[in-house]
Amino acid sequence: MLRVSLRGLFLYNTGMTAEEKKSIAFFVDLASSRARGGYFPWEKEYCFSDDLAEDNKFLVMVIDGAPDQSRDGEAGRLLEKMLGAIGLSGESNCFITNVSEYEGRAQSLKPRFILCLGLESARALLHSTEPIGKLRGRFTDCKIAGMTIPLIATYHPGDLLRNEELKRPCWDDLKTLRATLALTGVK
Repeated sequence: MLRVSLRGLFLYNTGMTAEEKKSIAFFVDLASSRARGGYFPWEKEYCFSDDLAEDNKFLVMVIDGAPDQSRDGEAGRLLEKMLGAIGLSGESNCFITNVSEYEGRAQSLKPRFILCLGLESARALLHSTEPIGKLRGRFTDCKIAGMTIPLIATYHPGDLLRNEELKRPCWDDLKTLRATLALTGVK
């Protein structure tokens, strides 16, 4: 099942002004909160900019759990194949970093999306204690350095090498990212 957030469809579209994005974000959050019978934080702050750094080639920041964990050996080759399968490459449109360096990198690169690889990076960015199986597969807004960036988590390439059954759900996560990139006009 392909899940694409309403926020991904509207808020990260380069044809909208920051004020339009804030209005839609507020409406989507209010409606989803009310639908779930929950409380809506009226003082919630939305950080969108009219300047989306159109010349920035790093559209997706891929965050690994530990330094060089996915870039060496078989896991590194698998990561390259995974990214290539959805049209991403470290040489052209994504930047691969680790969980200890992501904040400074995000501030300077201003990525449009974040892909977390594995439990360690997902927990660090989402401030959660949930297992990766519960964190993966859907977009969540991640606040980094005053920015709100849509984040999707999936299994780490090393996990895929150890457990073949994780490949299908990981591929589903990557297809969700690819579909959202296409819907928002990101190439």
